[in-house]
Formats: sequence, C-alpha cells, structure tokens
Amino acid sequence: VQLVESGGGMVQPGGSLTLSCVASGFAFNTYAMSWFRQPPGKWPEWVAHIKSAGRDTDYADGVRGRFTISRDNAKNTLYLQMNALKEEDTARYYCARVPSDVDYRLQYDDWGQGTNVTVSS
Repeated sequence: VQLVESGGGMVQPGGSLTLSCVASGFAFNTYAMSWFRQPPGKWPEWVAHIKSAGRDTDYADGVRGRFTISRDNAKNTLYLQMNALKEEDTARYYCARVPSDVDYRLQYDDWGQGTNVTVSS
C-alpha cells in the first residue's frame, strides 16, 4: 500500500488549495478514504470522509461548507479542495485508507507521509 499526498503549501487567509493523494498497491475503488490533519503541537483530527463509490461524504464541523472531498477511481486519486482557508487550518494533512466497519473518524489501516498546509498573512 502506498499513499502519496501533494498540493500543500503556504496561502493567505481566505485562499484556496487542492490536495491530492495518489494511491497504489491496493484496489482503491473498493475502499473508503479519509483525510485527517495534525496541527502543530496538537493531536491528529479527522477532516473528511468519502465512501468507495464517491457518492457519500462527511465532514468535520470546522471544515463543512469550506472543504470538499472527492475521488477519481479511474486515476486512483483522492482530493481535498480547501476554500476560505483560516489560520487554524494550518496542519500537516494526511490521506488514509479506511477499513470496513470502523469509525472513519478514528481508525485507519494505512496513511501517507502527509503534506504541509500553512495559512498565514
């Protein structure tokens, strides 16, 4: 299993970024996926979730309405479109594979190395 995130960077408050996660080594289209993040000096926190077919999604309260999770199963790629970014969105962002029958906010069986997002004026 390999998950490789990209697309992070530095942006001003109110700006946008799109993160990507390319998956390999497993049947991507059969797994639900999540994004989680770890702010500096804090515990990791779940951000967003998408089921395997891509039709059902869920978001943490703090990002709902600003972030959009999506996937392209033909390209084995997961995305996180982030709009209206705030300084509190500053974190390292990870994509994660979600095994069946677990709490997708808490349990993953693999994740990538992450990509840094810094929101600052």
